[in-house]
Amino acid sequence: MSRIVDGVRSLGDKLWFAAVLRRLVWFDRWAREVTMGRFSPVGDVVLPTLLIVTTGSRTGRRRSQPLAYVSDGDDYVVVGSNWGQQHHPAWSGNLLANPDACVVLDGTAVEVRAHLVTGDERRALWSRFEEVWPAFRTYEQRAAGREIRMFRLAPRMTTNNVEE
Repeated sequence: MSRIVDGVRSLGDKLWFAAVLRRLVWFDRWAREVTMGRFSPVGDVVLPTLLIVTTGSRTGRRRSQPLAYVSDGDDYVVVGSNWGQQHHPAWSGNLLANPDACVVLDGTAVEVRAHLVTGDERRALWSRFEEVWPAFRTYEQRAAGREIRMFRLAPRMTTNNVEE
């Protein structure tokens, strides 16, 4: 199995590979939505992935997107690499406009609040992303000066208001 994982990771920084996978994201999104994050045709063996559900900044509609993530305590950390394209992905703009979102992972939906990560914290977390998917180094170069947005998704505490 590790040979397959290593093989896929070696393809991660190839432009054609990113272009192909970018066009197949819809299928991964659909499978994760239908199974509440329990199944992905792409699989989480190579790259841990969650499904984020944001609110569209212009439409107000719920939008979902599979994203690579790293855990940091109880938080999830995601990056808007957009496969190294020179523009930010739409979901990252949605989070800037409305930081309340939902993470779907392994059959569980968790309400989260997003915080843009910057500075030293971003640098430390970025190195963790490069460990999991070395192609992030290439995506950063391809982004041509665009700082790839990084978000910390902290689970929101829900309170039940009980009327006495």
